[in-house]
Amino acid sequence: MRSQNIIITESMLASNGKRFINYLIDLIPQYAISFGIGYASVYLAEYIGYYGLSDFLLDISFAEELLFNYVLLIFYYVLFESLTSKSLGKYATNTKVILQNGQEPTPKDILIRSFCRLIPFDALSFLGTKGKGWHDSISKTYVVDSEAFEAAKLLANELDQIGHLS
Repeated sequence: MRSQNIIITESMLASNGKRFINYLIDLIPQYAISFGIGYASVYLAEYIGYYGLSDFLLDISFAEELLFNYVLLIFYYVLFESLTSKSLGKYATNTKVILQNGQEPTPKDILIRSFCRLIPFDALSFLGTKGKGWHDSISKTYVVDSEAFEAAKLLANELDQIGHLS
């Protein structure tokens, strides 16, 4: 069976409520990793007796902390979404990232999508439209309800098979 392009309809799109839940759930591991790295670094510095590292981490500026969190955000989304088209939040809400033609996104697509999350006020872009933010529009991706998308994909494949002999 060949890969079929699927037309994405508005009924397949994840609701803004699910998108917000995805965001909240995805914040938890990002904060946990950030705090974990910070605490582990300070304790390691204390253990080996090298206090320069712990002093550096305790005196980190707001800009450095922001840069670290941005790098962590990009790493988190690229890792999860390029491997599975889902983040932890998307697993919880049964949604996934797809391209405009219904295909799985490539790691490059996910990298673009992840960098676009750094646009200031990206979260506000969800106020006007259902399930489509700037990081979706720019990267030409959608977040869809997995069940609705899989049903449409199955229907498209069944229609494609009509008239074909086994």
